[in-house]
Amino acid sequence: MTMASEVFSYESLVHAVSGAVGSVTAMTVFFPLDTARLRLQVDENRKAKSTPAILAEIIKEEGLLAPYRGWFPVICSLCCSNFIYFYCFHCLKASWQKGNQSTPRTDLITGIAAGIVNVLVTTPLWVVNTRLKLQGSNFRNADIRPTNYSGILDAFVQIIRDEGVGALWNGTFPSLLLVLNPAIQFMIYEGLKRQLRKGVPRELSSLEVFLIGAVAKAVATSVTYPLQTIQSVLRFGQYNMSTEKSKLLSGLRAVKCLLLNRARRYGMLGLFKGLEAKLLQTVLTAALMFLLYEKIASCTFRLAKHFTTQDT
Repeated sequence: MTMASEVFSYESLVHAVSGAVGSVTAMTVFFPLDTARLRLQVDENRKAKSTPAILAEIIKEEGLLAPYRGWFPVICSLCCSNFIYFYCFHCLKASWQKGNQSTPRTDLITGIAAGIVNVLVTTPLWVVNTRLKLQGSNFRNADIRPTNYSGILDAFVQIIRDEGVGALWNGTFPSLLLVLNPAIQFMIYEGLKRQLRKGVPRELSSLEVFLIGAVAKAVATSVTYPLQTIQSVLRFGQYNMSTEKSKLLSGLRAVKCLLLNRARRYGMLGLFKGLEAKLLQTVLTAALMFLLYEKIASCTFRLAKHFTTQDT
């Protein structure tokens, strides 16, 4: 009964909605930076330049709205993904801690568990939005095959028909490894929050939340970036996967081959191609997301407390 009340708790729902709204707003503001990052990761023949130069190039070749191509499917995926992640994270945290103060270790384990659930549920959405976001792009790599999807549902139908249902989970293995990214991010974020509140329980200022959100995401992104590149390549569907019966072995081999090939062709720095654009986008997005998340959750809880007090 206690576990059920934690899973279906009002607090978990507030955290989930606040996280989803915060992430959607932040991603919308910084979406062009993500476009630049994805283009650098997938189009191997595109030279790595500064983020403004890449965006200027895309606008010149493909039009003013090109940096926002694929915005709607990305926002849908992000909203679902963050709702599930925040909900699972706070449910698990409440049920495992049982009122005790969290530690970096419990935050990391909770983050990994929430990330695994999130990956298994939302990977098909991310595969589709990666395809839609890159559709119609001017690639430097002539080997990339053009696609023609009219929208989210059409992309689902075509992928299932032409590549099989399993293609919707392309990149799942690196995605499962990448649950370390939000887990590390939340571990650092929660740890820094505890440090700032040490001795004096208080609500953090907007600047403090923004800065610790930025630091947490910068560390998590830098550590896991090579795997994020491989994840993007696999989701794009242009890499010929092994036909082995074992999906785990096939996924391991694909990740290993892509990492080695990229390192061989471009050196170790090739594994970090697009990192500048990714850091700029992801750090600013995460910082703004955490700021909005904390403010929305705090405001909701205050309002609920106010109305509860009035009723009594």
